Amino acid sequence: MKEILLYQHGGSGNHGCEALVRTTVSLCREAMGEDTLATLCSNAVMEDRRYALDRKVKLTENKPVLRRKSPQWALYQVNRRLLHSRFLEDRFLTERLCLKAAKESDLAIAIGGDNYCYNKGIQFWPTDRRMQQQGCKTMLFGCSIEPEDLDAAFVRQLSLFDAITVRESISYEAMGAAGVPKEKLHLVPDPAFTLESKRRPLPGRFQPGNTVGINVSPMIIGNEQTAGVTMENYVALVRDILENTDCSVALIPHVVWSYNDDRVPLRRLYEQFADTGRVVLIGDADCRVLKGYIARLRLFVGARTHATIAAYSSGVPTLVVGYSVKARGIARDLFGTEENYVLPVQSLREESDLTRAFHWLLEHEEETRAQLQAILPDYIARAHEAGRIAAQLVESGKSNWDEC
Repeated sequence: MKEILLYQHGGSGNHGCEALVRTTVSLCREAMGEDTLATLCSNAVMEDRRYALDRKVKLTENKPVLRRKSPQWALYQVNRRLLHSRFLEDRFLTERLCLKAAKESDLAIAIGGDNYCYNKGIQFWPTDRRMQQQGCKTMLFGCSIEPEDLDAAFVRQLSLFDAITVRESISYEAMGAAGVPKEKLHLVPDPAFTLESKRRPLPGRFQPGNTVGINVSPMIIGNEQTAGVTMENYVALVRDILENTDCSVALIPHVVWSYNDDRVPLRRLYEQFADTGRVVLIGDADCRVLKGYIARLRLFVGARTHATIAAYSSGVPTLVVGYSVKARGIARDLFGTEENYVLPVQSLREESDLTRAFHWLLEHEEETRAQLQAILPDYIARAHEAGRIAAQLVESGKSNWDEC
């Protein structure tokens, strides 16, 4: 019987994180055996229980690494700004319970696909290093990396992993060119492309096959270049759909963390258009149920990566309002180009920008749907390769710490 550890999980209130747990475990069990034990080190165990992840994995909770304003925290702040001591980083930032669980596992899998996409994931480096030092095999699962972040230190850090699955070609090519050992790199679609969907009864205002799904997030609002322009664009888009098509509109949240809650901007949209009778605000649910709603849309305009993956993998033509490499890379791999399929939020200037982009998708709806239908069988099949790579690591012997 094999044992795997999943770490770098922020909590299932982000349903993309939830989807990664569910699909990573399923892919590993498919390759290693259904009796494979899986432990999840989580920053939010109560969230995970709320969405029944405890039926899928054994949950263990990460303890705060540093208590704010403690003497240790103060010393760490001095080190971060002045000393830059790796010893002190490893002393104060390593996740002790996670390291203990890793020792008891055959493979430790970092499942935060986005975690190294923001600030290089520096907060995770000490734990990654200690895992390697204590002889654990480690794998980075389904990542994206901003190419301009790949300096020498970041390349050395990424090279500590025994294997890395990269979910889109822009990151994959950049990592290889920067010097991450190519034998460790594998171009494999995001595991969430394999997520099952669960179909609940639809709200009355939701027309199956003739509803446009809308997802907006505080994250993209935070990356806009002109204050307020993102919501102005979404308001203009919903108004245009209601005035110029017979479609309904479904507002679909995918992250419900208190400090980063999609329902806040979506509720503003709903309140503005509720009296039309054609707009529905979908409530919170687990990632499989949310995918079940998304799969019955006609078109989708989404900000959250895993909401758009739920749409793509269901064959729904999708416009991504993105801000990073992951959106561009996934669209490029599916369609051969990101042009017209990804609208960078940083490019929004006029309130009609999103509506114009949506009209392009509407005009090219059938060819976009046909492209998804043509590519998805092989694309989703390739996502299963991640589980087989993990199984090969488990069978291959000790970690390669000494090589790095």
